[in-house]
Amino acid sequence: MGVLGYSQAELHEIQSKWKLRFPPDLVELMRKQRPILGSRGFDWLTATDVEIQRKLDRPYEGFLFDVRKNDLWWPEWGEKPQSDAAQAARLMEVFAEAPKLIPLNANRYLPESPMERGNPVFSVQQSDVIYYGSNLSDWLTREARQFGDWTGLPAITAKEIPFWSEVVRRNE
Repeated sequence: MGVLGYSQAELHEIQSKWKLRFPPDLVELMRKQRPILGSRGFDWLTATDVEIQRKLDRPYEGFLFDVRKNDLWWPEWGEKPQSDAAQAARLMEVFAEAPKLIPLNANRYLPESPMERGNPVFSVQQSDVIYYGSNLSDWLTREARQFGDWTGLPAITAKEIPFWSEVVRRNE
């Protein structure tokens, strides 16, 4: 028998505590299996608060690293401030406007909005963001492949997600 999923009460508590909203297909998946990818997956109930916060902060922290070390700054963000603190504050404003990312596993994330089925899965490594699945089902299929061998799988076509899809385009 497989690993039991999260209860509805557990999912409600996780979302409330971390100020997240899980899209319906993620809720459905999490109700079936915990953690999503079996023993190598991320588990909201066994991870410490520090580990969870680190996963939630990772996309912002990665972008901030690239702002400071790799000269990342988009013209839409305005003139790049001189101080590290001002750069961090402006980047925080940019991230506050972007859909929050829900950690799935390693550096894979699902945007919490739109609050509907079929959001793409992103791989986020600093500002290097790519699609890793057209949706949760596609992502699970791709994760099951050894060493990223996606031979025979269709190209990833994904719905537009504000900010995150733009990052993908800028990385192509």
